[in-house]
Amino acid sequence: MAISSAVKTNLQKSSWIRKMFEQGAQLKKQFGAESVFDFSLGNPNLEPPQDFFSVLSEEASLRAPGRHGYMSNAGYAEAREKVAEYVSEQHGLDLFAEHIVLTCGAGGALNVLFKTLLDPGDEVIVPSPYFVEYNFYIGNHGGVCTTVPTDDTFMLSTDAIAAAITEKTKAVLINSPNNPTGRIYGARVLSELGRVIADASRRLQREIYLISDEPYAKIVFDGAAVPSMLQVCPNSIVATSYSKDLSIPGERIGYIAVNPALTPLEDMMNGLAFAQRTLGFVNAPAIMQRIIARLQGVSVDARIYQRKRDLLCGMLGELGYSFVRPEGAFYLFPRSPVDDDVQFVQDLLQERILVVPGSGFGRPGHFRIAYCVDDAVITGAADGFRRVAQKYGLR
Repeated sequence: MAISSAVKTNLQKSSWIRKMFEQGAQLKKQFGAESVFDFSLGNPNLEPPQDFFSVLSEEASLRAPGRHGYMSNAGYAEAREKVAEYVSEQHGLDLFAEHIVLTCGAGGALNVLFKTLLDPGDEVIVPSPYFVEYNFYIGNHGGVCTTVPTDDTFMLSTDAIAAAITEKTKAVLINSPNNPTGRIYGARVLSELGRVIADASRRLQREIYLISDEPYAKIVFDGAAVPSMLQVCPNSIVATSYSKDLSIPGERIGYIAVNPALTPLEDMMNGLAFAQRTLGFVNAPAIMQRIIARLQGVSVDARIYQRKRDLLCGMLGELGYSFVRPEGAFYLFPRSPVDDDVQFVQDLLQERILVVPGSGFGRPGHFRIAYCVDDAVITGAADGFRRVAQKYGLR
């Protein structure tokens, strides 16, 4: 066999998002891009803020020895200090450079974390629906992804999480605002989650970590705020990126922020730097480290995504589709009119509308729409959504 059995198996069940994206490329070639309505991939359609281009130009023009060489695996100390200052302000804790590891995006951050944390067979509890790559990130390092359901509004069920904790549980991984639902987990449920984790850690006499994946933390609507995950429990870790709030997913820059009260802190930080090196990331891109150090708190205008949400929700609501209105991110996760969400997605595909079945996110009977697209894609898809709605007897 040319490739490993594990990779071959994972390829067979790999991301629905990429499958739909590839089908979209074929349809665009056949019918023209303007006749295909592609909601498959969460690729921000907003350009980065002007501040990003200004700082990029300045940093690229500077010449000095070593500016493009190796540095600490955790990143430049001065860049980590700037990130720590911002995280401290946002979370109401005192973090310093030694609590930060700069990473190759949030995906890199999560892989570094799981490499550091997991022994073979260790379990990571993940509420569903969830980002499709979590299974693979956890499996990359010998872990087991244990999913638990959220309620009908996609809110966390702390009872389900508590019931899922076993002697092999090493971490709970949450994502808020959530991909694919846009749901923000509130302060009350997070406080209860912290209590559940603390109680289980005492009972099992084993550290259980809370990991919060937060690449959409600045893409929030209607005055909402994302509660501090670092305030929830001492053994908490934030993994995030600048991909969405600066619209630079291709630049692969993010960070891990570790709660200063985490146990054992020194081992954790040493392990993260070691994993960063030995996974082959080595360090985050040097020029991007310098750029984000100067752009803490800068973001695209989330009101533009809010307007797109309102446009899409208004259109689908009039057609009779059922959904929970997103509070952040740029995804809508409506209920499929039929249980077979894969068949429903295929029906939309006949209208040259590309969405992703909820089965790929661990929540069958739904479908995901990534509305980080031009308004013309949303309005242009209206007739196709209407015809499919009529087929299934929606309003």
